[in-house]
Amino acid sequence: MSAADARPTPARRIGVLGGTFDPPHVAHLAIAEEAREALGLERVVFVPAGEPWQKADRAVSAGRLRLAMVERAIAGNASFAVDGREVGRQGPSYTVETVESLAAELEAAVTGAAPETWLILSGEALRGFHTWREPERILELARLCVVPRGGDARDDVGAFLERFPVAADRLVVLDRPRLAISSTEIRARVRAGRSIRYLVPDAVVALIAEYALYADGRAPVPAPADA
Repeated sequence: MSAADARPTPARRIGVLGGTFDPPHVAHLAIAEEAREALGLERVVFVPAGEPWQKADRAVSAGRLRLAMVERAIAGNASFAVDGREVGRQGPSYTVETVESLAAELEAAVTGAAPETWLILSGEALRGFHTWREPERILELARLCVVPRGGDARDDVGAFLERFPVAADRLVVLDRPRLAISSTEIRARVRAGRSIRYLVPDAVVALIAEYALYADGRAPVPAPADA
C-alpha cells in the first residue's frame, strides 16, 4: 500500500511517534508533518521514552529534560502534541502499553469510538520490530507508517512482511522526507564543539546549551521539575 492509497476517513486518526528524543531534531518534525499530511491525521503525538530498554548500553538524558526538549521543539504546531506517560512510568517503556493506553483514553473521550491509530517509525525501527514486546498485539492496535531515514526502506519492509504477513494491509511507506539526521550525530557534534544550528530547533539548542548537554558524553544532571 502506498501513501497515495491512504485516504482520510471520517473516523478520528492519530499518529504516535515514539523515541528517545535525545535530542529531538528537525527530521523528527519533518517526518511527523509528512505523516500527518499524507495520512490525514488529526494529531501527531510525540511520546518520549521513559527508560528505553533497547538503549540500556548508554547513558540517556533525564526523561523530564527530554520531555521539555520535545515540548519546545513542537511549540507552534497545533497538530502536534507531546505525551509524558512513559517518562512518568516506572520501569522500562514498552510501545504496546503506550499505544493501548492512548487508544483507550481517546475511545473514552471521543464518543466511545476507537480512534484509528498510526504508529510512525523508521525503517531501522521496523527492522527490530520483532524484538519488541507483543509485536502482534501492536499490529492489532495500530497501523504502521514507515519513513525512510536517508535510504530506501523497501528491503526492511520486505523482511518485515515475511515475519508479519498479516500486516500487509496495515502498513504504509512514505517516500520522503529522506533526512539522514540522527540524535547520535547531533550529540557527537556538540561534544566536538560544532554547530547544530538548523539541525535542531533553536529553542532546543538553547536548552542544550543551558544544561551543557552532551558536551562531555556523560548523562546530564536531572532537569528541574519545571524545565
